[in-house]
Amino acid sequence: MPLFRLGDHGSAVAEIRNILVGLGFLTSSPAPDAMSGTFSGWTPPEAIFDDPCDHAVRAFQQERGLIVDGIVGPATYRALREASYQLGTRVLLYRLSAPMVGDDVATLQARLQNLGYYTGLVDGTFGETTHNAVCLYQSEYGLSSDGICGPSTLRSLERLGTRVTGGSPHAIREEEQVRRSGPQLSGKRILIDPGSGGLHDFSTGQRADLESEVLWDLGARLEGRMAAAGMETFLSHDGRGRPADDERARVANLIDADLMISLRCGHYPNERAHGAASFYFGNSHGSFSTIGRNLAGFIQREIVARTALSDCRTHERTWDVLRLTRMPVALIDVGYITNGGDAEVLNDPQTRDVIAEAILVAVKRLYLLGENDRPTGTYTFADLLAAERLSS
Repeated sequence: MPLFRLGDHGSAVAEIRNILVGLGFLTSSPAPDAMSGTFSGWTPPEAIFDDPCDHAVRAFQQERGLIVDGIVGPATYRALREASYQLGTRVLLYRLSAPMVGDDVATLQARLQNLGYYTGLVDGTFGETTHNAVCLYQSEYGLSSDGICGPSTLRSLERLGTRVTGGSPHAIREEEQVRRSGPQLSGKRILIDPGSGGLHDFSTGQRADLESEVLWDLGARLEGRMAAAGMETFLSHDGRGRPADDERARVANLIDADLMISLRCGHYPNERAHGAASFYFGNSHGSFSTIGRNLAGFIQREIVARTALSDCRTHERTWDVLRLTRMPVALIDVGYITNGGDAEVLNDPQTRDVIAEAILVAVKRLYLLGENDRPTGTYTFADLLAAERLSS
């Protein structure tokens, strides 16, 4: 789809404005053009992407865990459409080929979770888990158990209200799965997802080539270390193309990995932006991946302790590669390819060795659950292999 930004106008901009008004981010009457003091020509006022609309888009992006750039591209437009759905405005049901997505689905999931029927992430996607939860609720309350959330099911939910609150069944299940799998790395299934250079406006030419080289080499070094520790590793793609995030997530789900680690480089128009950052799934509905957050935090601290990269900390996001995967995911921005200093650091093979070791140690710390652990930055690859041999 085309990108919409400050200065654009037309029917698509009118739709964007209308959604933002409905969500409370924008008033219904736009401001006149700053230069002329009037609305521009034939274009109706409500169809102008003006300064207030730009500010509203940025505020929406910030709330929804998106990149805050004021540009309505595919990700922001999708999030706007999803946010426009309120529970009760449409019938909800499971569609295998094109799942229904929206805030209405998230509200339904949250209600079913509080009633003890839904144990997944409140991610706003009506998948099989949501369908099964609706069926179970319907069967226990004397409704037709068809998994379709229509008027009768909604009325039942409204009358019942909230039975319990607090605690996330999904978080409990994630943590229990890690606990049951044990502290050994041997046998763990890990998907390594190296990013692709050239996907961003600020990553072109030699910079794009360097980005691809850095991420693929880092992925290979990480894969080698994980294999040495007895882990079963997979790559999300073969490096010949540039798959979108939803395709990378689809591969992860098909493999049924225990964890997914995505490797990326940061980009920013101002070359002064620098440092490493880590991301995990979390949304404005208060739902997040507990294990994804823990893993991202461990990786972030290990990288910062072992390298010269600045600490840009961990953050929750709703990007497709985090949202569409069924396993915990940590996405690591290992440095800004648009910053000369970071690019020089990442271009050093020894630094990439250190980052790969930091990530592996962080995964080990995740499975140790705080037992027999060591201070950040002190656990070496040799220590890790020795521990694996003793526990096998």
